[in-house]
Amino acid sequence: MVRNVNKVETGVRLRYQYKDPDTGEEEEILIENTESRKQLENRENAMRLLRSQLYDRALQKRKAAQAKIEAGKKKIEWGSQIRSYVFDDRRVKDHRTGFQTSDVGGVMDGKLDGFIKAYLMEFSDKENE
Repeated sequence: MVRNVNKVETGVRLRYQYKDPDTGEEEEILIENTESRKQLENRENAMRLLRSQLYDRALQKRKAAQAKIEAGKKKIEWGSQIRSYVFDDRRVKDHRTGFQTSDVGGVMDGKLDGFIKAYLMEFSDKENE
């Protein structure tokens, strides 16, 4: 007696090929799903698995980028200040760039263009090295 076991092909195989925008490498994700006896359900499950894998990869990239940013930050502790305001000597100094000005009132009123320019120049010099 012959039964109808394994007569209907219901498994789904998804192949997702893409080019990684960061590295330029061709990558491929292969998802196979044979959980259900219905092909439509298997296709939906495979798509759900593919979406979750793509989301996980994007999340890992975002975490790696955030970790890279966090690694470059200084610790918040005594002696790691960015700027000093000395009102008695009428001096404001940026410790990162060495830029200083005697216009304390202007700095307190928001005139930070000199500090911003000095920081951007310092940052662009480090990027070019």
